[in-house]
Amino acid sequence: MVAVTPSRGPKVGVLALQGDVREHTAALRAAGAEPVPVRRVDELAGLDGLVLPGGESTTIGRLLQVFELLEPLRAAVAGGLPVYGSCAGMILLARDVVREPADGRPDQPTLGGLDVTVRRNAFGTQVDSFEADLPLEGVDGGDVHGVFIRAPWVESTGDGVKVLARVPAGAPAAGRVVAVRQGPLLATSFHPELTGDGRVHALFVDIVRETHS
Repeated sequence: MVAVTPSRGPKVGVLALQGDVREHTAALRAAGAEPVPVRRVDELAGLDGLVLPGGESTTIGRLLQVFELLEPLRAAVAGGLPVYGSCAGMILLARDVVREPADGRPDQPTLGGLDVTVRRNAFGTQVDSFEADLPLEGVDGGDVHGVFIRAPWVESTGDGVKVLARVPAGAPAAGRVVAVRQGPLLATSFHPELTGDGRVHALFVDIVRETHS
């Protein structure tokens, strides 16, 4: 990792193997970061932070292995690199995934930085996708609009994990944990990059700056 200098915004990679790469890139740029796509191991060098987009978590996991990125990313997370994961990115950051046949896969690879257990497709299939406004700790200006698409939720958290948001009353599975932070790691079940609301990305860029200050 390198120190963020006043002459430029933090250099934040966006894992570009699958998912909402373009949308995350635009949101990071609007938040004052210098976004760069990451597809190869050498592109991890010099990053101040990294975003893991949504998509299909098992597919992304297989691609991480194919492109020999899995172990370098695990090392980067263990070394303190700030990382934000949305939807599938939350699953990839988790310590563990529920391994029941209907929810998880025995070969589901994760990076293991967040001390949480998550459940894949927790809210149901694609047709069960929904949207809801929810308060998010650390973000000013009112509720954040959450877009949940075959989204996971957090089943359990370790002592060092801070819960930032839960599904609000009246929405499917009210009370379930859908946003967490542990040190420089941030994860949401929902997709803020799809709403035009840049506050979650601004929060992550602030975390990146704090980590390197």
